[in-house]
Amino acid sequence: MALIIVMEDDASTRTLVASVLRKDGHDVLTAEDGAAGLALAAPQRPDLIISDVQMPRLNGFQMLAALRSDPANASVPVILLTSLQERAHMRIGMTTGADDYITKPFRANELREAVAAQLNKRAVRADLQSMAIDHAVREALVEQKHELAKLYEQRLAAELSERWPQPDAADGDERLASATVLFVDIPNYASVAERLEPQELSELVKKFYGSANDTVHLFGARVMRFVGEGLLAVFASETDTQTVSHGLRAAKAALGLAESARGIDEYLKQRYPGRKLPRFEVNVALHAGPVSLTVLLDPLHGVPAQTLPVGDAVSVTMQMQKEARRLGWHIIASVAALRMMTGAVKTGARAMVDLPGRSAPLDAVELTGLAL
Repeated sequence: MALIIVMEDDASTRTLVASVLRKDGHDVLTAEDGAAGLALAAPQRPDLIISDVQMPRLNGFQMLAALRSDPANASVPVILLTSLQERAHMRIGMTTGADDYITKPFRANELREAVAAQLNKRAVRADLQSMAIDHAVREALVEQKHELAKLYEQRLAAELSERWPQPDAADGDERLASATVLFVDIPNYASVAERLEPQELSELVKKFYGSANDTVHLFGARVMRFVGEGLLAVFASETDTQTVSHGLRAAKAALGLAESARGIDEYLKQRYPGRKLPRFEVNVALHAGPVSLTVLLDPLHGVPAQTLPVGDAVSVTMQMQKEARRLGWHIIASVAALRMMTGAVKTGARAMVDLPGRSAPLDAVELTGLAL
């Protein structure tokens, strides 16, 4: 099976994690802190590292930074163990190279599922690398690869030039050549609002969008904007690592939003058992492409500057969210977004969707979970 290093200063937790993993057939090495764990990792080249956040000598974040700076182990997936009190700090780990996190206390099955997902993703990446170095395939595709790369560069340059002309660009505007856009909305919002008092609706909105804001922030969203009853978030490539892309971070945020909606639905059933409220659920859309962060200024009225994400990727994402509702999918992802998550997510149905104003249908899939 796999070689896994467990770094945890609490002896009981360390023993529990090691026992579960060994029972599943894995080879396990343990360390009481990050420094000792790194000393084990250097010569061993493990398949996976599980590390606590708060440890003496070298904490989880410091260990993660040191690991990513080591070329030999830079691509080793890392799962962080954190307490509920440390949740607000987990964005540091997720944007500096952590692949997943588990909140303590946790169940054995939670640990097994997280470990299986990371080992599966590592196996897929190894297979792809093996295929990439195959000499016969390389020779057959080399000419085509160069031609496609040249064509892509020409089209990208023309598109950027057309959409964001340099002479007219406002000060502070930023162009993201690669980003994943997420848009989440509540399809039954009007029906729920009809059956709740204003104060009750206000409490519900704060409860869900407070959780939604935490979720997208946790996974490193660069920009977040509320659009009507929806939330728009942009995940940029600037915080990507060898093991975590902006597409995968957006996918994890989307799955977290869907799970949060299920929790809100249970809350409403318990809080208002006699109201016959419609099911509380969300539709989330993911699409990848270039995005411009435009700074809107209104000095005449003293309104603070606002950053507005614009571009075709933003428009397509918001239109896709409506298609998710029509198809009955909680999460819809374009194939362009899915390419950055290959091997890391599970998908369901697939469809060609017609979006208003577009000359050709868009290839989209249903995202159902993380790969195990």
